[in-house]
Amino acid sequence: MKIFVTGGSGFLGARLIPRLMAEGHEVLAMARSPLADGKLRALGAVPVRGDMNNPGDMAMPPVDAVIHLAAHFRFAGPRAPYFRVNVDGTKALLKAARAAGASSFIYLTAAAVIMDDHGSPIRNADERAPTFSKSFSPYIASKATSEAGVLAASGSGLRTIAIRPPGIWGPGDAFSRNIPHAIRSGRFAFIARGDYPYSTCHVDNVVEALICALDRGEGGRAYFIRDPENTTFRAFIDGLAKLQGLSIDTLRSVPYGAAFFMGRMMELGARVRRSDQDPPLSRTMVRLIGSPFTINDSAARRDLGYVGKVSRLEGLASYGAGLP
Repeated sequence: MKIFVTGGSGFLGARLIPRLMAEGHEVLAMARSPLADGKLRALGAVPVRGDMNNPGDMAMPPVDAVIHLAAHFRFAGPRAPYFRVNVDGTKALLKAARAAGASSFIYLTAAAVIMDDHGSPIRNADERAPTFSKSFSPYIASKATSEAGVLAASGSGLRTIAIRPPGIWGPGDAFSRNIPHAIRSGRFAFIARGDYPYSTCHVDNVVEALICALDRGEGGRAYFIRDPENTTFRAFIDGLAKLQGLSIDTLRSVPYGAAFFMGRMMELGARVRRSDQDPPLSRTMVRLIGSPFTINDSAARRDLGYVGKVSRLEGLASYGAGLP
């Protein structure tokens, strides 16, 4: 199969492309710079010039399928870039996929699209849960909006599927890389002690689901996926900390409401300073990690044949010598 991939030089794409190549697929991947060209060639993909920030010029050669990973993701910042890349860019990519003759369009969305603005606990949610395209969080709002557009586009020869992982983790992910420094510097604090159930998805389990969706699954549907076992957010952080010989026992904890307020203040401070960096805490960050969040992936297991082959222990072992 000839497959076009966006976001191929990123954390997830760098795990996906070698797997696709190993299964005998030909991979073409969007690249917006010579540096990205080199990364993609090293992975075995053929670079194709393109930029999700300029969706009006989107084009691709003839392909059988598209796997769309690229997104604008930050924990704060103005709404316009999120919607330009995640919504307008995805619309343009869908149009280009039809023109290229693709029969499948697999979109990596986010389980967070079902998170409301109030920090409501979410337990064992399935795909019937509502999504929030008007969320205060530009990331959640833009992903919910683009996912709806992708699913509505299914039909007339193009099967579209949305894959919804919760927090993606594994060697090389930015969150895991930052944990040791945040703990050592005293900047890390739990919300409500972190003692709430929480779903995650190891990067290789996400890769498994994306590959399953190439030839399985019902068009016009979204599918939750997660690791085979749930955990608590506190236990998840503890596992990452122990890779560096760090303890979480003395880390501070703040209530959800207080953390949300502090996130708002830090966002305002970053805006006043016109900083192009995310603040240490933001409302989106608090919403994503600060309250119970577990999902039910039985539909993906039934329709896609998804297993989630990497366990939590295997996922921690995949870091090798530990975090940098």
